[in-house]
Amino acid sequence: MTTLAYRELGAGAPLVFLHGNPTSSYLWRNVMPSLPGRRLAPDLIGMGDSPRPEIEYTFDDHARHLDEWFDALALDDVVLVGHDWGGALAADWASRHPSRVRGLAFTEAVLTPMTWAEFPPAGAELFRAIKASGEFPAADFLAGLPAEYATSHHRPLLQWARSLPLGGEPPAVMARIEASGRWLAATPEIPKLLVTFEPGPDTMLTPPMIDRCVAQFASLQVVRRPERAGHHTPEEQPAALAEAVASWLAAITRPGEPEVFRRSV
Repeated sequence: MTTLAYRELGAGAPLVFLHGNPTSSYLWRNVMPSLPGRRLAPDLIGMGDSPRPEIEYTFDDHARHLDEWFDALALDDVVLVGHDWGGALAADWASRHPSRVRGLAFTEAVLTPMTWAEFPPAGAELFRAIKASGEFPAADFLAGLPAEYATSHHRPLLQWARSLPLGGEPPAVMARIEASGRWLAATPEIPKLLVTFEPGPDTMLTPPMIDRCVAQFASLQVVRRPERAGHHTPEEQPAALAEAVASWLAAITRPGEPEVFRRSV
């Protein structure tokens, strides 16, 4: 078993923050302090300070290492907060461990298969080139981000970029995204949150994608914040994102429970 590196704050009901590509748990450093409960943010395998084994870094690999991490920490009754691929991994884990999930929150997350036509044009050009060439343009992905993210191993970053579910490819990832999507659609008892912002130049979730999530996923609340942000919303608008998640957490606290999710930001 490979133990993932992670950061942790506080005590109480667990909130797990999952990052995506090309970031790490560092993404959540300005979001976690403003929220209640026991806050945990792992570095995905091969990323941040986590180990870098000689594996392919497929979606399956990341999911397997996350399973081991959740089990090692005996996390139950979890709220998951996911950005980018962290959203896909959160939905995937929840769909396979439904009895251990309290709720899910997403921002700029990979949640459904996407078509090339609905994907932002600049992003479509970049990802077509990556999928065709198998080369990872690290400078393009890390541009404008803090230097701390440059510590990640490039192999998982490239594999994530090649795995984006676009135009029906790749089949293995499409199957997992579709399976977790069916679970999100069939679980009205599990509250779900999608936080969006006034789009920036590199925003990934276009209006058609957001509309599809609203139409498909049961008990999905969409909070549309007026602040402007691109794809990396926890970097660009951490206070606004934390405020939206905190309000939602207070609303989903069950009657008679401790006040751990009722504290305002």
